[in-house]
Amino acid sequence: MNKKLLACAVLISASVASAAQNVMDVNTKKLGAPIQSTMYGIFFEDINFAADGGLYGELVKNRSFEFPQHLMGWQAFGNVDVEADGPFNRCPHYVKLSDPGHKDRRTGLVNEGFFGIGIKKGEQYRFSVWAKAPQGNGAIRVQLIDENSMAEHQEFVEQELAITSADWKKYTIQLTSPKDDKHAKLRIFLKGQKPVALEHISLFPVNTFKNRENGMRRDLAQALADLHPGIFRFPGGCIVEGTDLATRYQWKNSIGPVENRPINQNRWEHTFDFRYYPDYYQSYGLGFFEFFQLSEDIGAEPLPILNVGMACQYQNWNKESAHVKQDELQPYIDDCLDLIEFANGPADSKWGKVRAEMGHPAPFNMKYIGVGNEQWGEFYYERLKPFVAAIRAKYPDIKIVGTSGPVPEDVPDNTYRFEDGWKAMTALKADLVDEHYYRDEQWFLTHGLRYDTYSRKGPKVFAGEYACHGKGKKWNHYEAAILEAAFMTGFERNADIVHMTTPAPLFAHVDGWQWRPDQIWYDQTQMFKTVSYYVQQLYATNAGTNVLQLTMKSEGDKKGKPVANQPGQNGLFASAAFDSKTGDIIVKVANTSKQPQPIQLNFSDVNGDRTAQTLTLCHDGMDDENSISKPELITPKKGTAQVKGDKKKAVLTDQLAPMSFCIYRFKK
Repeated sequence: MNKKLLACAVLISASVASAAQNVMDVNTKKLGAPIQSTMYGIFFEDINFAADGGLYGELVKNRSFEFPQHLMGWQAFGNVDVEADGPFNRCPHYVKLSDPGHKDRRTGLVNEGFFGIGIKKGEQYRFSVWAKAPQGNGAIRVQLIDENSMAEHQEFVEQELAITSADWKKYTIQLTSPKDDKHAKLRIFLKGQKPVALEHISLFPVNTFKNRENGMRRDLAQALADLHPGIFRFPGGCIVEGTDLATRYQWKNSIGPVENRPINQNRWEHTFDFRYYPDYYQSYGLGFFEFFQLSEDIGAEPLPILNVGMACQYQNWNKESAHVKQDELQPYIDDCLDLIEFANGPADSKWGKVRAEMGHPAPFNMKYIGVGNEQWGEFYYERLKPFVAAIRAKYPDIKIVGTSGPVPEDVPDNTYRFEDGWKAMTALKADLVDEHYYRDEQWFLTHGLRYDTYSRKGPKVFAGEYACHGKGKKWNHYEAAILEAAFMTGFERNADIVHMTTPAPLFAHVDGWQWRPDQIWYDQTQMFKTVSYYVQQLYATNAGTNVLQLTMKSEGDKKGKPVANQPGQNGLFASAAFDSKTGDIIVKVANTSKQPQPIQLNFSDVNGDRTAQTLTLCHDGMDDENSISKPELITPKKGTAQVKGDKKKAVLTDQLAPMSFCIYRFKK
C-alpha cells in the first residue's frame, strides 16, 4: 500500500468503536422528496478556449478569414490576396493564391491552430475546403508539418488536391498521421502556376464524438457523457450578454450551414488583461443545433439561456443607453419564441424546418429556457416581464428560469439585492431562480444549511454557477473539491426545493485559460479530470430517486439535526437517499475536519447483515491537484464496509480520514 492510501486507511480501534461518536440515524421507513433527474448537470460557456480549441473538433483557427485581421492565425507567403466577394454572404472573405513569379519561390499559407494542431499517430484527419480555380483547373499541396523537428523534412504527411472547377465547390481529402505531435501546423502550397481561391479551410479528426463531421473532440465529449448529467446549460454565462449588445450571443447566427455562420467576438478575449488573447473569437461552429444534439447524445435535458435585451451589467454599470429600451424588446422576445419552435416545432414549421434540414426532423423536446444571465435590479425585472408573458401565452409547458443576480446574498452596499431578485422572480412566477456563488472555504463550511430555511412556495432553485474559490489560491486543489462535496449534501437534503445544479466553469485549455478552477483541463491531445469533476460524477451516479431523512444528535440535543457542520458535529456533512430503481440505500458523508472522525450509521427498517459498497475520495495533500502529467493523482477508490443488522435495525461503523468524502451504498 502506498503512502497516500496508507494515510487514508486509519483502522478503528476498540476504544474508538466503543465510544460510538458521531452517531447518525437514517430513516428508511419513509421516502422523502423526489430527487429530480436534472439535479446534477453541466454548464458550458466558451471561456478558457472551451469551444474553438476545446470541445469543438475543428483544428484550424480563423478558417474562413473572418477575424477583423483577416490573416490572424495564418502565415502567408508569396502571392496571397484576401478577397471579400466569396460564396457565403455572412462570411464573404477568402484567399487567392497566385503564381509568385519565379520557379524557386512559393505561394501558400500556414495555420498555427489553437496553441498548435494536436495530431495523434494512426488517426485520420479530414481536410476540407471550398475552392475554385479561375482558369478552370489548379492544385494545392496539403501538408501537416513540424517546424521544430530535427527530421530532414518538415512535412510528415502530404496530399495533393486538384481544384477542378471555376465555380465554388467543396473538396475533401483524408490525411493519416504517422506520429504524435501536439504542435503541428497545417501548410498549403500552391502547386503549379494557375491561381486558386480557398474559403473555409477546415481540418477535423475523423474520430469525433459519435463520428459527426462537424463534431466534438471525442475525449472531451466522452468526459461529459461520463458525468451522466441531467441538465446541460448553454451557451453561457456572460457571453449571452456580450460586452455590448452587438457582441451578445445570437443563436440564429449559430445555425444553418457551418460555412455561413458569422464569427462573434468573444467577450473573454479582452476581459482580463493579465490573461489576454487577442485571437479569441467564436466561430459558431459549435452552435445551438450542436448544443441540442450534444444534449441528446449525453442524455441531458437542454437548458438554453437567451439575452433579455441587456448587455453585461458589470461592463456597462448604470449605462441605460447600453441596453434595449423597454418598448424595443420584441425582436428579443421573438428570439425566445423562435428558439422554442426550432427545438420543438414540427418539421414543417418555419424554424422546425430549419432544424429538420440540418439533419434532425424529430423535435428535441426542450422543456426549459432561461432569460437573462446574472442580471439584477428593476432594470432586469421589468424587461423580463414581457418575456414571461409571451412564453406563457404561446408555450405554457415550458419552464422559465430567471436569475437572482451574481451573488448569493445581499451585499453591504445593496448593489445586487439578492433578496429583491428572489422577490421579483416569485412575483413574475418564474419556475426556477438561477443562483451563482463563487466563494471561499469558510463560506462553504458555514452554509451547509443554506436551503433548509428556504420557502417551499414559489420558484425552485437552480444553482447555476458555483465553485469553491480557495482564499488566495483559486485553482483545482483537493481541499476545495472536498468542501464542494460537503456543501452538496445540502442540495440533496433539500431536493424538494433544489431542482438543478451546475458547477462552473466546465472546460479550460492549459495554455489558454482565463478563469479557474474548472472541471476539465486539456491541451491539444490530452486531458485530465479534476477532483471537482469526480465529486460531480460521484453525486450524479449515486443520486437516488428520493431523499431519506438523516439526522444526528449531539450532546444536549433532544432530537436529531441535519448533518451540516453544526455545533457538536465535528466538521461532518451528510445526506441520504433511496434509489427505487435498484433498491439501494445511499449515504454520502464528508469529513471537513483535520482529524479522523468515527461514524455510526443506524438504519431503521433494515434487517440482517450485508456489505456496503464504498467510493472514497481521500488524499493527504490539501493543495495537490491532477494534471496533464498526473491525470489520476487523485481519484475515487472503491471499497467495502460491513453493515451489521438485527430484527430492529442495521448499523454501519467506519472511520473517515481527515478531509475526505465517502459514499456508502447497499441493498435495503
